[in-house]
Amino acid sequence: MKDLIDRLEQDHSLSPEEFIALIDGRSPDVSSYLFERARSVRRRYYGNAVYIRGLIEFTNICRNDCYYCGIRRSNHFASRYRLTKDEILDCCRAGYQLGFRTFVLQGGEDPYFTDSLLCDIIAAIRQTYPDCAITLSIGEKSHASYAAYFNAGANRYLLRHETADPAHYGQLHPPTMSWEKRIQCLWDLRQIGYQVGTGFMVGSPGQTSHHLARDLQFISQLQPDMVGIGPFIAHHDTPFAGEASGTVELTLFLLGLLRLMLPYALLPATTALGTLDPSGREKGVLAGANVVMPNLSPMAVRTKYMLYDNKCSTGEEAAESRHLLDQRMHQIGYEVVTDRGDVAAK
Repeated sequence: MKDLIDRLEQDHSLSPEEFIALIDGRSPDVSSYLFERARSVRRRYYGNAVYIRGLIEFTNICRNDCYYCGIRRSNHFASRYRLTKDEILDCCRAGYQLGFRTFVLQGGEDPYFTDSLLCDIIAAIRQTYPDCAITLSIGEKSHASYAAYFNAGANRYLLRHETADPAHYGQLHPPTMSWEKRIQCLWDLRQIGYQVGTGFMVGSPGQTSHHLARDLQFISQLQPDMVGIGPFIAHHDTPFAGEASGTVELTLFLLGLLRLMLPYALLPATTALGTLDPSGREKGVLAGANVVMPNLSPMAVRTKYMLYDNKCSTGEEAAESRHLLDQRMHQIGYEVVTDRGDVAAK
C-alpha cells in the first residue's frame, strides 16, 4: 500500500482499481504513513498556516428535497429564517474585527434571494471589505447567475458534487434533481473564473469504495481549488433517519489522499468531523487539511441551520471563540493566520 501512496504523491492520480485497493486495504500503519506524507506536502505549499473562513448561514429555506438534508423542503419541523442584508453585513463587521478575511455566504436554494438581491449583498460586502474574499455556497444556478455574482465581487464558490456516480446520486436526491446538471454547474463555475470547491459526504447511504474511487477520479479531472469532505451524519427528520454515520477514520484517510492528489488545494477540516469527534478538527489538520470555518451567523439562528443532527455551532466552531481555536491549533504545531488564504499556485 505504501508504494501506491508514494506513486500518488508523485503522479497525483491513480487508477480506480488502485484507489479501491488503497481504501479497502488501509490499516493504522498505512494511514500513519499517508498522513506523514500529506503533512509533508502541505508544509511545502502552506507551511504551518491554518486559514479561517467566517461562515454566514443566511437562509435555511430551500426549494430542494435532498434525502439527507435537515433543511430539505419537506421537513416541516424546521424553524425557518432568512437574514437581511444588514444582518449579513453585521456578521461581516464582527468577523472582520475578529481577523476573518474570507466570508462564506451559505444557504439553501431560497427563491427569495433573487440574483438582483444577491448581487446587491455581494457588492456591498466587496465595497466595504475590498481586502476580503467572498465565497458563495448557494447551490445550483444558471451560468448567467454565476457570472452575475462573480461580476458583483464574489471570488469563490463551493458546490459539492456529492457523488460522481449518477445512480448513487439518484439514491441521495429526488428525481427533480439531476447529476448531469450538478456536474455542469461545476464546469460553468470553473469557466467563469471562480476558485471552485467541490466535495462529498463520506459514508452516505449506499456508498461503496467503488463510488469513492469515482469521486477521486472526478476530482482529479476537475482540479478544484477546494475540496470539502465530511462524514455523513443523519438528521432525524429526513428519509435517512437512523442510517449509520460515516466514520472519522475513513474521512481522514480520504483527506490524506486528497492532499497528495491536489498538493495546492484548500482542504477544510469540516464541522462534521468535529461533530463526531471532539478532536476531529485537529485530526483533520494532521491528515492534511489547512482550512477551518468557524460560524459567524447570529447566535439566534445557529441551531436552526441543522443539516444533520447535533451539528456543532459553539466552542471552537463559533467565530467568537477564535482564541480557543488558536490555542488548539498551536498545540498541534499549526498557526491560525489572518489572511485571505488564496489557493497556492498549481
